[in-house]
Amino acid sequence: MEPKKTALYDIHVKLGAKMVEFAGFLMPIQYSSILEEHRRVRTTVGVFDVSHMGEIVIRGDRAEEFVNYITINDVSKIQVNQAQYTAMCYDNGGIVDDLIVYRFPDHFLLVVNAANTEKDYQWIKEHQFDGVEVENISDTITQLAVQGKKAEDTLQQLTKVNLSEIKFYWFREGELAGVPMIISRTGYTGEPGFELYFDRKYSTQVWDAVFEAGKAFDIAPIGLGARDSLRLEKKYCLYGNDIDETTNPFEAGLGWITKLDKGDFIGRESLLKIKEEGISRKLMGFVVEGRLIPRHGYGVTKDGQTIGQVTSGAFSPILEQNIGLAYISKE
Repeated sequence: MEPKKTALYDIHVKLGAKMVEFAGFLMPIQYSSILEEHRRVRTTVGVFDVSHMGEIVIRGDRAEEFVNYITINDVSKIQVNQAQYTAMCYDNGGIVDDLIVYRFPDHFLLVVNAANTEKDYQWIKEHQFDGVEVENISDTITQLAVQGKKAEDTLQQLTKVNLSEIKFYWFREGELAGVPMIISRTGYTGEPGFELYFDRKYSTQVWDAVFEAGKAFDIAPIGLGARDSLRLEKKYCLYGNDIDETTNPFEAGLGWITKLDKGDFIGRESLLKIKEEGISRKLMGFVVEGRLIPRHGYGVTKDGQTIGQVTSGAFSPILEQNIGLAYISKE
């Protein structure tokens, strides 16, 4: 299958981005250096094209009940215009995907990982309730992440929506750069910032406006390479590396989003058992002494014994050391 292209593909190529295939899309991995792009986000502001992410809409009279049944967090606790980090699990407690749920007056928007969009959609359809509609709108949406200390100053020039009033994990619908969109105070970098969702036909218009507005702050395009090192510094999980169908939320450090007392949901029985029996391994962050960059699949040893396995690793520009995540045996 030919890899897909986001609506901004030509712009990335024009900017000299190194394009690689990721999750079925040709995506920019870097424009300048990953190190420089990482530091740009940590100090001023950067823009990511994350249009490869998946968007699935859930509608209908039983939409809330259904979303609560397929996710492990409690969606009944969030208000309209609020977002929630959550995950979906298989019956055995393994993770289908981690995602963000956005609550609207008459529907929910599920934003899922790019590599999992089709799998998630089919899995959701398999469990679909009567009176619930499930629609995959991923191919119609562009998603830009504008991240960094100057993200708000950049975007506020382009909208009448008061961005300072949007709290973390809340969102507003409004116009920005003359385009109707969802403006969400969320991100995957650990910096203040926003994620913008809008019709892909406006992609170039919004991209150009954001870069014009951010000129004074040295705004730069940021590739997926820096996105990975930024999320790793914050110990944010990446599906396919740190979490997958063989890991459960408790060992992955996601017990805080697992609401076992909310009523029935897929995986609940298994997760109750896992919690009662305790976990045998735990996802932990670590720093490497020396120059080795830990890679997915490397073993972790202590006194000659293998005690775990690396799931993610990268150079941390902030610590100026190599860092990683690994599942470490509790013993």
